Amino acid sequence: MAVWWKERVVYQIYPRSFQDSNGDGVGDIPGIIGRLPLLAELGVGALWLSPVYKSPQIDNGYDISDYLNIDPLFGTMADMDRLIAGAKKLGLKIVMDLVINHTSDEHEWFQKSRRREPGYEDYYIWRPAPNNWTSFFMEGAWTFDELRGEYYLHLFHKKQPDLNYRNPRVLEEVKRILKFWLDRGVAGFRCDVINVLWKESLEDGKKSLMLTGLEHYKCREGNHEILKTLRQEVLDPYGAFTVGETAMVNLEEAKLLSGAARRELDMVFYFDHLEVDRRFARFVPKKFRAGELLRRLAGWQRGLDWNALYLENHDQSRIVSHYGSDAGAGETGTFWERSAKLLAVLEFTLRGTPFVYQGQEIGMTNFDFRGLERVKDIETHNLDRLMKKLLLPAPLRWKWLRLSSRDNARTPFQWDAGPEAGFSAGAPWLGVNGNHSRLNYAAQRDDPASVLSFYKRMIRFRSESDTIKYGEFRPLYAKGPVIAYERRTSAGERPSGPAADGERIVVLLNFSGKKAKLSGGFAIGLFGGEIAVSNTERTALREPGSPPRRPFTLEPWEALAIRFH
Repeated sequence: MAVWWKERVVYQIYPRSFQDSNGDGVGDIPGIIGRLPLLAELGVGALWLSPVYKSPQIDNGYDISDYLNIDPLFGTMADMDRLIAGAKKLGLKIVMDLVINHTSDEHEWFQKSRRREPGYEDYYIWRPAPNNWTSFFMEGAWTFDELRGEYYLHLFHKKQPDLNYRNPRVLEEVKRILKFWLDRGVAGFRCDVINVLWKESLEDGKKSLMLTGLEHYKCREGNHEILKTLRQEVLDPYGAFTVGETAMVNLEEAKLLSGAARRELDMVFYFDHLEVDRRFARFVPKKFRAGELLRRLAGWQRGLDWNALYLENHDQSRIVSHYGSDAGAGETGTFWERSAKLLAVLEFTLRGTPFVYQGQEIGMTNFDFRGLERVKDIETHNLDRLMKKLLLPAPLRWKWLRLSSRDNARTPFQWDAGPEAGFSAGAPWLGVNGNHSRLNYAAQRDDPASVLSFYKRMIRFRSESDTIKYGEFRPLYAKGPVIAYERRTSAGERPSGPAADGERIVVLLNFSGKKAKLSGGFAIGLFGGEIAVSNTERTALREPGSPPRRPFTLEPWEALAIRFH
């Protein structure tokens, strides 16, 4: 019998932007509880919450000051218990965000460590003098603490000091945190930057424009030992699920982190497939090539035991603005809707567990801010300062920042066409997109042709197909904007049953606003199948009486899944 996380779709909630219940402009746990029936209606089976722990909110909750309490901004522990119970009644599991590379500098451990209290002196990484490492936020990675008289390491913001896993007491604290939440009924954890926990040495790193020092802490052997210990001593006894966010991981590193036999993580989030049209991670644009996307996807699909499938999250651009067409979003006659559906076909026909980010299911787009002053993301502002030092002109800086800013995914959920998109009765913490007047949940819920309805269809299609869930992946075709791949049943992992035997499904995707003609033997072979999924409502592969040897033409942004028995 397959484990639950291979059968279900996970929905990511960014709490501060999902639904505000009290008018303070920030989403909260009671707001999530009120929307649970709609999430169950969507067809997802688990909810992953970005951090709701007590926090100064310097990095929107990824700076935790108390792992065992809920931040008043989001509600109370009683609210959290109600959410877990309410989700359970609807058949939904809860996955918490686990941030254990660093804490907030306001955490009691850090305050005791900076005072050199007995037992806490080395909970964090202290040095009399800094090395040359830089942080993920493009700043120096060391800050001097006046009280202690030493520097502490922070791979992220200076108010996010890194924990020291050379101290065994730190790992014991983490075990206690895991057990606390598992005992309350959560099903598992999404593990933040989980491959940089172990600092193998504190020597100077090779100088880099982006990250100096990375070779001393990314995916080191000590990191694997930490994950194996947590799996053996806590996670396996509870039957808990884990997915790791793994910074700058390559395929070979990912295999070590998530190989089924290694018992570390169940799966990992990698970033390679979202950087086809980017340089320097996601920050500098270049031309998109569909064939390169297929090449990268194929490597991960065939290389890992199981994939975490995602196109959006709280750190990435909206996918319809990234790889699709967001012009005139929500307007009839544009390719926004069709491209959003194509991207759904892409995600739900790959092998692995799909993760849907809030708003993705209605085709939400990047923000429409006109200047940096409306952006709240600290990474975006740090990047602007770095580019300014490199003498890049302001218009170019803003052009690139608009594409890469994490705030693109953090604008409030667009529930309806009313004031503040139905997100809050007050002024939202981050500006609402102006296109909410036509692009919103209410407008799509009862429309069978909407992006939302199409997501429901794709979730149902996956749930009903062992071939899609468990079949082998094979790339078939890549030419210009068109790619094709195949999912085929095999003798490997899948529920037994004659219905799936010998089935294969070919997926065709046209990443273009123009028609694309396919010819030759590959195109002719398509006429022998039947349409299982279409984002254009195409019902037949050719007109009645027409010969199969004519070129097969895909419409602009057309996506097809063709079934062969």
